[in-house]
Amino acid sequence: MGRKKVRTENAPEAIGPYSQAIRAKGMIFTAGQIALVPGTKALAEGGVAEQTEQVLRNLAAVLEAGGSSLERIVKTTVYLKDMADFAAMNEVYARHLGEAAPARSTVAVRGLPLDALVEIDAVALLD
Repeated sequence: MGRKKVRTENAPEAIGPYSQAIRAKGMIFTAGQIALVPGTKALAEGGVAEQTEQVLRNLAAVLEAGGSSLERIVKTTVYLKDMADFAAMNEVYARHLGEAAPARSTVAVRGLPLDALVEIDAVALLD
C-alpha cells in the first residue's frame, strides 16, 4: 500500500501546506486538529472543553474519511496552551476515547494556530 492523502469537507481544510491525514502501511496519520468549525475560519466558542469537543469531531471526520475511526486510534498527542486546562480537556477526551485508551502524550505549548486552546493529532489503524 502506498501513501495516500485523505481529504474531507466534514473537517476544516488545512491552513498550511499539509494534508488533513495520510494513509500508509495500514495506518492513518492525522494532522493536528484545532477547534475550527468546518466550513468556517472560526474556532468553536467556549473554553477548552468546547474546543476539545470540536477537535474530536474534526478528528473523527478525518479518520472516517480515511477508513478508520476514533476507536481505532493507537496514539494521540495533545497540545495544550495552558496545562491548567488539563482536567477539563481530559474529561471530554475520556468521554470520546476512554474505552479505546490509546497511548497519549500531553504537552503544554507556548501557542497554537489561531490562538486555539487545544490541538490533537492521532495515529490509527485502518478498518
